[in-house]
Amino acid sequence: MEIWHKEVMDPAVAPVRSRLMSRIRRAHTKPERDVRSLLHRLGYRYRIQLKGVPSRPDVAFPRRQMAILVHGCFWHQHQGCHRARLPATRRDFWRAKFEKNIERDARLQAAAEAQGWSFIVIWECETEDIATLGTRLVRFLGPTRWDSGRAC
Repeated sequence: MEIWHKEVMDPAVAPVRSRLMSRIRRAHTKPERDVRSLLHRLGYRYRIQLKGVPSRPDVAFPRRQMAILVHGCFWHQHQGCHRARLPATRRDFWRAKFEKNIERDARLQAAAEAQGWSFIVIWECETEDIATLGTRLVRFLGPTRWDSGRAC
């Protein structure tokens, strides 16, 4: 029996694939919610999807001009991560899509940094180790406003 892959999706499968792909969120994903929940438990208060900042960061601290981007390992191609594999079909399409995503991420982050914003990227796979992630976030953000002695 010969094994082969179609370059074009079977028309019977296309509606199912389309429905699945339409359910993928741009914002408020589980990794984002996990990061926001951790930040809240650590005592940080933040804004989400802040307009007016290039890249519209997932979590933003306007007073500090600091932001957190939570990237999906697959969509943003986290180097060395098992989730960042190239799909077996339509490889040229996916390769081009991922390259555009990576280029867009770099361009928007550079534009935000030019406006004085500092960023940290949290990868989807990093949300599995909450203790390490919490340490990394505290190191990036510094003390909460309650830790700094201000009562406001």
